[in-house]
Parts: sequence; structure tokens; C-alpha cells
Amino acid sequence: MSARLDAWMDGYVAAWRSNDAAHISALFTEDAVYDPQTGHEPWRGRDAVVAGWIDVGDDPDTWRFTWAPLVEVGDLAIITGETHYEEEPPRTYRNLWVIEFGEDDRCRSFTEWYVRVRRAPG
Repeated sequence: MSARLDAWMDGYVAAWRSNDAAHISALFTEDAVYDPQTGHEPWRGRDAVVAGWIDVGDDPDTWRFTWAPLVEVGDLAIITGETHYEEEPPRTYRNLWVIEFGEDDRCRSFTEWYVRVRRAPG
């Protein structure tokens, strides 16, 4: 894992926790595209990314997130993650993110997929 990816992911998690517009904005280029692949249209441009993120933001103390890099080549990184939501009912999601970096190590293209983990009863 590169220092760039590690720093960007630290910033992403901090922005996720804070839902602060300045934290979110610092992650993305002016022309960034954020594609949540979850029934929302892609957010195009930094201002739209910030607004979309805040609109669907999670409460900061309701989740835990772990991640690991899968691929990192040039300006492209692919990570896998797992998000545990602790509010009722508790649930877990597996995540796959494709991150393309632009200038100043900000993200210019972000695509995420997630799937809910179904646990067998008992």
C-alpha cells in the first residue's frame, strides 16, 4: 500500500465520521465523479459529491470500517472493505471501491459497490 492511498483512506474515514463539508471536499478534485452504484445517480463535481455525501451520511458512532488494498497501479487503487453498522438491527456490508487519483492526490473518480452479508441464523 502506498502512503498516498493510506493517507487518502484515513481522510475518507475521517470525513465519513465527521460528515463535514470541508473534510469531504478535501478528498476530491473539482471535476470529481462519485458513483455510488446503489440506486443514486453519480455525483458530478466536488460540490455535488459533498452535497450527496452529506445527504446520505451515516451517524458517526454507528459503524466500524476496515479495509485492505487489492490493487494499486499508477493513479488507480482498488480496495475491499467491511462496514459493520451497530445500530438496530446490526448489519454488515462488504465493500469494493475503485479510486482514481488526480492532481494533488485527490480523487477524480470514485466508484463503490457493496453487498449485505447474510449470516445464517444461530
